[in-house]
Amino acid sequence: MNLNVRPILSTLLRNRSGAVLVATQVAIALAVLVNALYIVVQRFEKLQRPTGIDEGNTLVIASKGFTARYREVPSVQEDLAWLRGVDGVVAATPMSSIPLSSGGDNEQLVTRPDARRNEFYNDLEVDEQGLQALGVRLVAGRNFRHDEIQPPITHSDASRFVPEIIVSRALGEHLFPQQSPLGRTVYDGFNHSATIIGVVDPVMGNFPDGEHPDWVYFLPRLPTTFFGGVNYVVRTRPGQRDTVMRTVESHLANSNPDRVVEFVRPLTYFKNLSYLGDSTMEIYLLTVTALVLAVTSLGIFALATFNVSTRTKQIGTRRAVGARRRDIVGYFLVENGLITTAGVVVGCALGLAAGYWLSLQYALPRLNLYYLVGGVLVLWATGQLAAWQPARRAAAVPPSVATRTV
Repeated sequence: MNLNVRPILSTLLRNRSGAVLVATQVAIALAVLVNALYIVVQRFEKLQRPTGIDEGNTLVIASKGFTARYREVPSVQEDLAWLRGVDGVVAATPMSSIPLSSGGDNEQLVTRPDARRNEFYNDLEVDEQGLQALGVRLVAGRNFRHDEIQPPITHSDASRFVPEIIVSRALGEHLFPQQSPLGRTVYDGFNHSATIIGVVDPVMGNFPDGEHPDWVYFLPRLPTTFFGGVNYVVRTRPGQRDTVMRTVESHLANSNPDRVVEFVRPLTYFKNLSYLGDSTMEIYLLTVTALVLAVTSLGIFALATFNVSTRTKQIGTRRAVGARRRDIVGYFLVENGLITTAGVVVGCALGLAAGYWLSLQYALPRLNLYYLVGGVLVLWATGQLAAWQPARRAAAVPPSVATRTV
């Protein structure tokens, strides 16, 4: 097959309106495709980040006292004793807030009393079963002992700190670069000191959408609840979470008339809620990308079909003077390839400009050029597939058409 591109270009320049519109469609489709997919992949990677928590086998209970007779510490102790004895429960702990829920406490920590306090880190109040209840892995040091668990703080001692803490590896490396954090001393916002006795890794705290969700530390203290509410995090054996949830809800709802169980929910509920915006964005961008590709394919198909229908006699003449079917198919595919190439060239510039704007506007990473190369290949393949059927129909025009009077 020997095709001369000059007459094809000449034909396109004489009938440029349709070609310009389709090339514009291709350019916009490429810019949307590469940037949307890049954002989707980033969101997907964010959703797949390891939390270090046994999410699938963990449930959360929210309980709140509502009468003057309610006593928090005895109630918590009674609940924990019962929860830890339930068949299928691995560990249970009271906790100041709910991991992965996008809500909770952030406190300051510094390595010197005179250091500037401009960073906050997610803190979780737990007892000696806190790490086991979450399923996080202790990689250095030791866990809290039962005798180290502090009582809840009150209005009269709201600034009280704890003597020991456990930190995430990420936070330890941030506070003490190139050094082991074990045995090191840190200070809270009131210059109270604590010693780091353990390191866990990996672990994600309450704010999965934060810039550093793995900057977390644990305090050996019963949860601070000035309003009578407490959360329990319960980890079960694999496959027994739902059964335990039904048992727990039935018992706790009637075990203490001075409190109410607000909810019993799987931990995955809170994680999914925190990531709802990212999941929705993924679906939205994938839908928009699919629609843009579909509209672009229809535009290419429509232009190729129109060109074939308006050149029927010309095609018949070419067939009559010896053009083969594959020559006709090749002609229209090359014509479509030239239009697609023009759109792709403009689309590359448009895609890079859009990626640069998104990186400045929303603090996103710059567009990876691999996505641009992949997008070019996808648009090229889509364009040729869309033009394939009209090109085959053109090749089916018989030579006798050249002798007919229109």
